[in-house]
Amino acid sequence: MIAEPTLSEKRWAVKESGDPVLIAELSLALNISPTLAGLLVNKGITTFDEAKKFFRPDINDLHDPFLMKDMDKAITRIDLAIAAGEKIMVYGDYDVDGTTAVALVYSFIKTLYEKVEFYLPDRYKEGYGVSIAGIDHAKANDITLIIALDCGIKAIDKVAYANERNIDFVICDHHRPGEFLPEAVAVLDPKRVDCSYPFKELSGCGIGFKLVQAYAQKHNIAFSQLEKYLDLVAVSTAADIVPITGENRILVYYGLKRLNEKPRHGFEAILRTNNTPKKEFVDPATGELTQRYNLDVSSLVFVIGPRINAAGRIYDARHAVDLLIADDHSGAHDSSVIVNKHNDERRELDSTITEHALAIVRDDPHFIKRKTTVLFHPEWHKGVIGIVASRLTEKYYRPTIILTESNGMATGSARSVKDFDIYNAIESCSDLLEQFGGHMYAAGLTMKLENIEKFMTRFEEVVSSTIQEKMLTQEVEIDAEIKLTDITQNFFNVLRQFSPFGPGNMNPVFKSEGVRDTGMSRIVGNNHLKLNLAQDETTRYGFDGIAFQMGQYHPFIRRKIPFDICYTLEENTFNGKTSIQLNVKDIKVK
Repeated sequence: MIAEPTLSEKRWAVKESGDPVLIAELSLALNISPTLAGLLVNKGITTFDEAKKFFRPDINDLHDPFLMKDMDKAITRIDLAIAAGEKIMVYGDYDVDGTTAVALVYSFIKTLYEKVEFYLPDRYKEGYGVSIAGIDHAKANDITLIIALDCGIKAIDKVAYANERNIDFVICDHHRPGEFLPEAVAVLDPKRVDCSYPFKELSGCGIGFKLVQAYAQKHNIAFSQLEKYLDLVAVSTAADIVPITGENRILVYYGLKRLNEKPRHGFEAILRTNNTPKKEFVDPATGELTQRYNLDVSSLVFVIGPRINAAGRIYDARHAVDLLIADDHSGAHDSSVIVNKHNDERRELDSTITEHALAIVRDDPHFIKRKTTVLFHPEWHKGVIGIVASRLTEKYYRPTIILTESNGMATGSARSVKDFDIYNAIESCSDLLEQFGGHMYAAGLTMKLENIEKFMTRFEEVVSSTIQEKMLTQEVEIDAEIKLTDITQNFFNVLRQFSPFGPGNMNPVFKSEGVRDTGMSRIVGNNHLKLNLAQDETTRYGFDGIAFQMGQYHPFIRRKIPFDICYTLEENTFNGKTSIQLNVKDIKVK
């Protein structure tokens, strides 16, 4: 067996400080520390009013949906369908973004009109996106309008097939278009080169919400009637890893509020099944003590998202939609049990296939010389190869594609590293592919089995010639250097208002130099490091911290020698006591 490749150390990159005059003025105007003011300035926020808009997202700042190209055509076609009594099919992808989008648009139309159904393709029989089988189902059931969500932007031949059968398409997608667009009645996608919509990074469910918002706007339906759908948009935005900036920040902010205070039955069932606790809060309106959830974006990504995703990965995505549209506790509970079972199966498959993939890497003497990881095994489960690709990207930090066999073809999921556009790299190999699609950091692809070796060679050549060497070392971007004593409750309270955190607005990472163990640090769980740190010789009791999977540092820090850390700040509740905790991202021993 070949020795496992040595993992590179993380690279620390400290952001440049902003204009000191602007920082001082903003610090004074907001009555916050210069460090916090500096974080705002680095986000381009330099005035009191800009800070207020950032800290207090306003639902009224959502863009007019009719600014999106073809939105008027989409609403006109839906109006015609309803007026004529046509049957409508809401069609979506089988992942979190697709299923939440279907649940949203289907639920909304269902409140207005009875002749609507939903359809999700079978991952194994039909594959990703619009399928011939789906169109044939529509034809057999006299459906004349399909609203496609989170897919369709490249379905040129499928839409043509539907047109021949007198079935119209309204496409709501957020993936990059190809050179040509499908001949649909309307194609809603802010990434169209001819679309001037001000915000380009909505999730597929986000596009679905804009469609619903446009319909409500035209028909004088109060926006308050749409607020119940914002939890779906928040989950899709978090799970699909789109930037939580601009319009997405507003949608996630209010979606989380809805989830914490009044989640739909389906989400409530997931949270109960997962034993997610509630916290006590004082209701600002009544002054009374009340309970609600304390979910953040991480909760959506790691608790809710995987369970919604598991249905389509393991069996049938309809189970996820059934859960999301359940209108009572009993139905939601039953669907949640099924979805949770799928998630348990997904975890087992994920673990087994990841170990198999890592073993292949360890046995490959040439792996260490490559800039990519591309692995194929015909028996790997198609439903979890995207997760496995993410696991290997985290471990070896290089553009990664995991392939398996499905319906006589090789199908795969791709994941990238920071700043490298894997979609463009895959596009450079498009002559070897049957189809592909996705984003800068994640993509899907299908090819003939005989093209696998050629693709592996070409993809390695393309990446090697275009990737910068520094991109192959994981970077920890540090927002500011502070002393541990700068971390006060007031500091943390202001920092909390920077949330919701996610791509484009990450939880700030701080660096502190010359910290030391107080003698209370220890290894806990599966190689995690429970820390208690101080930054001067006189402090006896320091700041608590957790460093996941960093137990290897314990022999060094227990000697009480100074070392540097970078970390985020979070709340930790233990034995009923809540305190500020350092979530350590990396350690550098001097």
